[in-house]
Amino acid sequence: MRQSIVFATNNSNKIKEIRQVAGDNLEILSLDDVGFAGEIPEDFDTLSENALQKARFVHSRTGRDCFADDTGLEVEALNGRPGVKSARYAGPSCNSADNIEKLLSELGDNPNRNARFRTVIALILEGKEFLFEGMVEGEILHEKIGMAGFGYDPVFRPLGFNTSFAQMPPEIKNRISHRGIAVKKLMDFFKTQKTSD
Repeated sequence: MRQSIVFATNNSNKIKEIRQVAGDNLEILSLDDVGFAGEIPEDFDTLSENALQKARFVHSRTGRDCFADDTGLEVEALNGRPGVKSARYAGPSCNSADNIEKLLSELGDNPNRNARFRTVIALILEGKEFLFEGMVEGEILHEKIGMAGFGYDPVFRPLGFNTSFAQMPPEIKNRISHRGIAVKKLMDFFKTQKTSD
């Protein structure tokens, strides 16, 4: 029987992406699946602290093993912004299009387009806490290209590729992306847990 774990997020795109990466190795349960409703706090200034806060919040209310992630886009010319504020960069009620518009406006014609995506996953398993990090280097494009993905994907081109994340098939993006790398580390961890049982 597959092990199941709750993914502490209200972002349906993230759930879909992580389920694709996990495949048949792990059953990823959404908050809806376990009857959890409501907002999850993320009040800290680092990805690690936010991920842990979200995981602890859901764990304390469901009693279930769970994991949460926090992801940031760090742009060199903007001193690492939007970083931990990536999801709310253009304001609390903004959407991805608003965030991208603000990002491109702030960058303007700056020739330094270097950026990186970072994801930190916080896992709570049998009362113990673990962290896994994934990172991908790349650059910010001058305009949106591609229709797939979500968030900043249309303006982020990973190093060594000629297409944005939003132009890539999911299987390629999930193999090289920040979240894909962090989830692979999570999956590898679960494999080592099984072999040590």
